[in-house]
Amino acid sequence: MKGVDDAFLGVGDKPGLDIWCIVGSSLAPLAKSQHGKFYARNCYIILNTAELKTGVRRHDVHYWVGEEAKEEDCLMASDKAVELDAALGSNTVQHRETQGEESDKFLSYFRPCIIPVHSHSPSHMEGSRNKSSQTTMFSCEGEHVARVTEVVFSRSSLDHKGVFIVDTASKIFVFSGCNSSVQTRAKALDVVRHLKENRHSGRCEIAAIEDGKLVGDSDAGEFWNLFGGYAPIPRDLLEAVSMNMPLEKLFWINKRTLVPMEAHLLDREILNSDRSYILDCSTEIFLWMGMTTLVSERKTSVTALEDYVHSQGRSSAVRTVIMTEGHETDDFKLHFQHWPKIVEMKLYDAGREKVAAIFKHHGYDVTEIPEHEPQQLISCNGSLKVWLVDCGCTTLLSTEEQEKLYTGDCYIVQYSYVEDGKDYHLFFAWYGKNSIKEDSVATASLMSSLANSVKGHPVVAQVFDGREPELFFSIFKSLIIFKGGRSAAYKNHVVQKSDRNGCHQKDEVALFHVQALRHDCVQAIQVDLVATSLNSSHCYILQDHSSFFIWLGSLSSPSDHNMLDRMMNKLCPFKQSLLVREGSEPDDFWKVLGGRSEYSKEKRVKGWPADRHLYACRFEQGLLKVSATLQQPLDAETYS
Repeated sequence: MKGVDDAFLGVGDKPGLDIWCIVGSSLAPLAKSQHGKFYARNCYIILNTAELKTGVRRHDVHYWVGEEAKEEDCLMASDKAVELDAALGSNTVQHRETQGEESDKFLSYFRPCIIPVHSHSPSHMEGSRNKSSQTTMFSCEGEHVARVTEVVFSRSSLDHKGVFIVDTASKIFVFSGCNSSVQTRAKALDVVRHLKENRHSGRCEIAAIEDGKLVGDSDAGEFWNLFGGYAPIPRDLLEAVSMNMPLEKLFWINKRTLVPMEAHLLDREILNSDRSYILDCSTEIFLWMGMTTLVSERKTSVTALEDYVHSQGRSSAVRTVIMTEGHETDDFKLHFQHWPKIVEMKLYDAGREKVAAIFKHHGYDVTEIPEHEPQQLISCNGSLKVWLVDCGCTTLLSTEEQEKLYTGDCYIVQYSYVEDGKDYHLFFAWYGKNSIKEDSVATASLMSSLANSVKGHPVVAQVFDGREPELFFSIFKSLIIFKGGRSAAYKNHVVQKSDRNGCHQKDEVALFHVQALRHDCVQAIQVDLVATSLNSSHCYILQDHSSFFIWLGSLSSPSDHNMLDRMMNKLCPFKQSLLVREGSEPDDFWKVLGGRSEYSKEKRVKGWPADRHLYACRFEQGLLKVSATLQQPLDAETYS
């Protein structure tokens, strides 16, 4: 993608962690063995990919800033986090993590803890340094995750409410304050085990020191001797808590300038999709970016956020959360009045037809009939067989191949199912738009022969490429229609004349229009490799040899989006793809299509061809009465 680092292309396909370190002006990926080791002079980009039970992947982007990091590295880290969000389709939540103030969510990725290193190692290829000869002291806090911070090795660092770890050459001491919680003590023990295995290769003693218990405890005596002898620890002072909670401050970002917005009660409607906003809630600062903002504008907004945090003098205490419209966190929504539970429908979705949308735009109350799941006409749990018609004969296709049809061929499709204890058989003769007359003529007679050979209740029908009824697609769980053909007649009459391959090749350049019929039924149809084939109402997969783009039209439906991964697995299993939203296409995308060109950008709804109906007409007492006959294949004997 234009403006996106190449290191981010194709990431996020597998659950787990991906981490990069800012090294100069580039990104260095970290090996799995280095995860959890952070140097105080560096900045890092962290991507966590989680797969939900629904199969949808959720991405969280964090950028970690060390307390000794350079300002230019901090700015670059924020820019790279925006680029990573763009590479993942702008549907992530971004978090700014500062050393010593990391969020619980971030710390939960690294078990049992992270311990920032105060030495600089840009390459991150050095082995773990042996620190067993040094005496270091850590403060351990947190009940859900361990928050470990290196503190000054001094008696003054101890208090009654925390747990402290003193790591020496031969022994690790754990000092538990009398006011510390059981959960924190348990987390501290996990950290001690981690230090023993990683710093001492499992060869050292562990001593637990209870605050205030000194009688007959040799470990306690040894512990206090490290500090020059025992001395009482001062009592914990109660922290003053202000009862006057500060009001939220909302700013509109106008190029890097913050414009205060006067609003006593925040409302969702004040957020515009083409702008970015900063919401300051004292202990947490949110950056909200509209869905139509460009990547360059988002980088500017993140820079403005960094400037604002530093100007307030809260760089080490405040937490920042960055999000794009439509992917807001619950904490952010709580600060707004009347946040809609369901995002309001766009104008193009308000009415199924353009007239309804126009009426609503002019203020008229137009209510759309709710869209229900399409009713199944038949049972979709039957068996499917597909034959290729070739030189007057039929060839039964394998289960994998029967989901791939070619426009230069003709096919016979048999679908058998049981209903009410009876066997039913549907036979379709499918004629590709580029099929040869020789195959077309043979298809009808061959289908009749197959229908006569089965028991039960066969029904036959002819289906033409591009005019398939909904019932035809519903019997295929997934269907791909390629250009070209496999029959000998097609190859003799077309391929030899044009000197082209008859079938779509695995690494060929091609464009596919993808559309979902139901949650379990999806089709991909190969269309002409030009920009005019695109339509804002649809989704497409563009194959450039071994690279793939997934293009989402601005008016496409969520049901189509949810089926794209499934179709990608059919077209190119184990291949990575790049998500492209309409209006944010990289130059390489248009280059494959032969350049930019105008295409349809109006809302279009798929119209399935209606089933044929036969009506009987008669006159009774001077009135014309019309009644529908039974739904059955049209036959000359029906007419009278």
